[in-house]
Amino acid sequence: MALTLGGGPLATRPPGTANYRIDGPAHRLLRHDFPRRVRALFGGEVVVDSDSATLLHESNLLPQLYVPFTDVRTDLLESTTHHTHCPFKGDASYCSVRVGDRLAENAVWSYPAPTAEASWLSGYAAVYWASMDAWFDEDEEVFGHIRDPYHRVDIRSTSRLVQVLADDLVVAESRRAKVLSETGLPNRYYVPAEDVRPELLGPSATHTVCPYKGTASYRSLYRSPGDADGGVIGDAAWSYPDPLDGAGAIAGYLCFVAEGVETRVDGVRVS
Repeated sequence: MALTLGGGPLATRPPGTANYRIDGPAHRLLRHDFPRRVRALFGGEVVVDSDSATLLHESNLLPQLYVPFTDVRTDLLESTTHHTHCPFKGDASYCSVRVGDRLAENAVWSYPAPTAEASWLSGYAAVYWASMDAWFDEDEEVFGHIRDPYHRVDIRSTSRLVQVLADDLVVAESRRAKVLSETGLPNRYYVPAEDVRPELLGPSATHTVCPYKGTASYRSLYRSPGDADGGVIGDAAWSYPDPLDGAGAIAGYLCFVAEGVETRVDGVRVS
């Protein structure tokens, strides 16, 4: 994300605040080796097991993991008639993964004859992340997608006054907040649960996964205490009850981002 999205140097529109220009196509590809062993499991079988994986950084896309075909269980693959064309990489051919009675349709793709500009993709295959049951970076299971080495999450304590409001209703107020800066995203302000009015929070079944922070649990917000009849803002806040390494400082904190909710820092609206 740092390189390819959010105005990064490999995005289609890189930042203009630089004393250089990249002499090349507007749509850019950058490949570099992934430094650790990667495995993918499906139906109880190891489909991918590679310590020679590579990450492809491509303009406006998340990095994509490619592995040598020699590190893929080709006996579990079934060729399909599905094909796609990329003007930057070439024509892709697809395979499904079959284990017993389970099928991951068109889960694997490759470029048998890539363009000259992407010739280094020859002999490599990619797998749709969500098509597999589990992925492992060395022996640690990873969620969402493989982490981008150029993506950072920094968390800092702040004594500035952070307020969360829904219309004129003060939902939270704190001088013990955490400001989370994440590559390509605006700053997010997390406030301790103790500084949020608990009677304004309602349940939500929503959960999302971030490969850098962990699994987020969401809460709804009532515009008045206990008002669930037309006055609720769904999924207005999230928290990470058990954050991943590097994000532990926001455990027990809530972040509010939703239509009808605003966050102010020292009286200035930031979201």
